[in-house]
Amino acid sequence: MKTKYKFIILIIFACILSIIIYNHIESFKSVDIKEDILVEQSNIEDKYLNNTKYSASNPKIILNPYGISPLTALVIFETNDLTTPKITIVGKDESTTIKNTFTPSKKHILPIYGLYPDANNEVILEVNNKKYKLNIKTDKLPNDMILPTDVMNNKEDSTDNKLYFVTPSSTGYTAAYDNNGDVRWYLTDKYLWDIKTLNNGNLLLSTNRLINNPYYTTGLTEMDLTGKIYYEYSLPGGYHHDVYEMDNGNLLVATNDFSSGTVEDVIVELDRQTGNIVKTIDLKKILNQNDGKSLNWTTYDWFHNNAVWYDNKTNSITLSSRHKDAVVNINYDTNDINWILGDSTGWNKKYKKYFFKKDNDTQWQWGQHASMILPNGNVFLFDNGNNRSKNKKDALPADKNYSRGVIYELDTNKMTAKEVWSYGKERGSSYYSPYISDVDYLDENHYLINSGGHSEYKGKTNNVPAGMTKADKLTSYITEIIDDEVVFELTLPTNTYRTEKLSLYNDSKFKTGKGTRLGSIGKTKEDGMIFNPLISSKKVDKEYKSHNISITKEVDRLVINGTFKKGTNVKIVLDNVFDNKYYNMAISKRPYTAMCVDVFNSKEKKNGINVTKYINAEGLSGKYYIYIKINNKLYNTRKYVKF
Repeated sequence: MKTKYKFIILIIFACILSIIIYNHIESFKSVDIKEDILVEQSNIEDKYLNNTKYSASNPKIILNPYGISPLTALVIFETNDLTTPKITIVGKDESTTIKNTFTPSKKHILPIYGLYPDANNEVILEVNNKKYKLNIKTDKLPNDMILPTDVMNNKEDSTDNKLYFVTPSSTGYTAAYDNNGDVRWYLTDKYLWDIKTLNNGNLLLSTNRLINNPYYTTGLTEMDLTGKIYYEYSLPGGYHHDVYEMDNGNLLVATNDFSSGTVEDVIVELDRQTGNIVKTIDLKKILNQNDGKSLNWTTYDWFHNNAVWYDNKTNSITLSSRHKDAVVNINYDTNDINWILGDSTGWNKKYKKYFFKKDNDTQWQWGQHASMILPNGNVFLFDNGNNRSKNKKDALPADKNYSRGVIYELDTNKMTAKEVWSYGKERGSSYYSPYISDVDYLDENHYLINSGGHSEYKGKTNNVPAGMTKADKLTSYITEIIDDEVVFELTLPTNTYRTEKLSLYNDSKFKTGKGTRLGSIGKTKEDGMIFNPLISSKKVDKEYKSHNISITKEVDRLVINGTFKKGTNVKIVLDNVFDNKYYNMAISKRPYTAMCVDVFNSKEKKNGINVTKYINAEGLSGKYYIYIKINNKLYNTRKYVKF
């Protein structure tokens, strides 16, 4: 009898508990969901691009077809026979007029690149020897678009249809300028780091999402100039600074292993077909972290790799260590060091044999960027010139310093290095960029230099990146040199990471169809104890609201953002009734940062800082109710997320 009563009591208790849980979870609402850009683009195509039944005399014109590239359009029509259409985007002069001939087809979706902003652009469509004049009206540029303060053009032949593409480091957009300095292309979404043209003609950029502060993105994006995304590649360690396309199509990517406690010291080979990582190079296993310290060196950012270059002739990769003032070349198969270029001060004896000797006319590089191997085997790089010494007492002040593009000729048998070309020293401190910047080889004796990190405060040149000090003037110089003569220079009132001179039309083939997402951003580490939030949760109150917390679901992760003061203890709890996930939210300016110091200024101490926690979808499945613990209070957000 007693057993029967116990059973009845258990049933009643279970029913009451079920009612409590049901009433509790029924009060939850879904978090805001950010639409997947790949799905969004596919929906756009379904709505606008499937119908091509227009004529060349009256084509359908779609401006900014994917919503992120305002100075592009699609012209859509059909012809009865295979036809090879031609297009002319009329410029202000011959050098800024853009032309292209497309491949033969009956159904035509022609991408139009290089429109002028705030203009009724004249575009001439030629089909079967008939010309049709189209007018495409564009909107004004954003108010914060960076416009040149000066343009110098002494080029004799300027009809190459190429623009100067820049990626921003501070303010501005990923944009392209023509020979007159006019903006002819830009993206409204922010993409960092380099911009490259792949062998198939598409662009390769970062993604527009961070994986960690201050600038590590989730991976890479392959798109065309319309903003159409074909592939998005995700990496557990994210992407920073540089990427290189190998002969087999795979990508060598500068990435991180955040779990190691250091940053910018890992390179991976990413399989373009699968998104899988097929090779990993961890520089901590190759070099001593404490050797060759520059004055920028820190324990967590001991190497600071800002360049990746594969040389097929020697089967080697060349890396640029800003925080060791060294360019390092290693065998790609064995990871053995081949050579190190730079000042050997502070390096352990066992590494000395890898360094080159130089003559008195050769000057080493300092804090360099964008190192590459030229077709003749020489090394080309941007010598930022940071301090020009590893010793603080000998450091050269910014007002007496300079930056330059420089080429070294290397003899790996005699281990000698000779400086054979440079540009920039003669311009003194006005051309000095203590961070970022770029060089590019365009042809023999034809170079592009981007001194992109110059900043000043009250008329004095800064010796550190603009983001780490006060600056009231930013400048980026884009300088094109042919046979030692400056033929073009664009001056921008901002800092730019890299500059590339690229064609608008190439082998890229516009294609419809949903883009593909490959790879993974990995599983988020769980932390600490597990407990029952149903019992201990509190309602949202004034204190909770003061943190301005937002919770958003992206396609592959949960994003929690808020404002907190230093020292606040914040935890995120995901509860699906039968299992809890528990995550720490670091209130820090540098959980994995390479360019910031975790020191709060007076304003930040008073008001707090904006912090984001990313919880990746990998390893999560089902419906989770979200709680946030702030110091000793556990708050019920009344939000849930589905993975």
